[in-house]
Amino acid sequence: MTILDLVGNTPIVELNRINPNPNVKIYGKLEGHNPGGSVKDRAAYSMIKGAVERGEIEPDMKLIEATSGNTGIALAMIARLYNLDIELVMPENSTRERVLTMEAFGAKVILTPAEEGIEGSRDYAEAQMKKGGYFMLDQFGNADNYLAHYRSTGPEIWNDTNGEVTHFVSSMGTTGTIMGTSMYLKQQNPKVQIVGCQPTEGSKIPGIRRWSKEYLPMIFDAAKVDRIMDISETEAREMANRLAKEEAIFGGMSSGGAAAAAIRLAQELESGVIVFIVCDRGDRYLSSDLFGQ
Repeated sequence: MTILDLVGNTPIVELNRINPNPNVKIYGKLEGHNPGGSVKDRAAYSMIKGAVERGEIEPDMKLIEATSGNTGIALAMIARLYNLDIELVMPENSTRERVLTMEAFGAKVILTPAEEGIEGSRDYAEAQMKKGGYFMLDQFGNADNYLAHYRSTGPEIWNDTNGEVTHFVSSMGTTGTIMGTSMYLKQQNPKVQIVGCQPTEGSKIPGIRRWSKEYLPMIFDAAKVDRIMDISETEAREMANRLAKEEAIFGGMSSGGAAAAAIRLAQELESGVIVFIVCDRGDRYLSSDLFGQ
């Protein structure tokens, strides 16, 4: 067994204290249990493995990728196992824990201006790739991103709920998680409702994006999402803290956003089984002002 064999098969746990509707079950899927600490381990492994198997990466090439954090950590961890050098580009206001973790795995980290957001990081990575010598996995347009969730996340949720899941809730960043999981769950039961989360106008929630048309991920297909809920930064923060304090589930702000959507959804239903993604672990945010309020 290698560390890669530990990617996936994460547990789900039921919310017992903050669920507002006794006729609805709400489960959080704990993606922080992946070896790299987030749901992005699945996509990172799938994208690197796919590119290597297809012979797309030349021996003298270096990987480059823009990331808000979790994908970068996963890529840094897995690239070294394939003897690949990697350069990761992220906004300079990313938490220090994330930068240090990527560097611990041997990655080179480039920080772009905070005011440009992840869009600025994407522009930088694409400019470097055009100079030659780089290979960009392009998580925003790479089919191996969502296929990772079609092959693993979706089947796990279906099996863990004995096919009883009625609603799947996920934050939307690259949208790989929601796309691939939707594909699988809808094949099993077309009535399963897929709910995506995006920030309200002006809210900044790491890991969740409200994309402008020119930066909308190429892998996103609106037809695969039944409903999109807008979540405020305040809601995401408060729910991340409630998850930790009341359910002992330690996740980041994007996990709080997904949980907030799941709670709101539960209040609307007469009955059902909701599964939401707890994207990562809360220790990635201890240097921020997310906790300790």
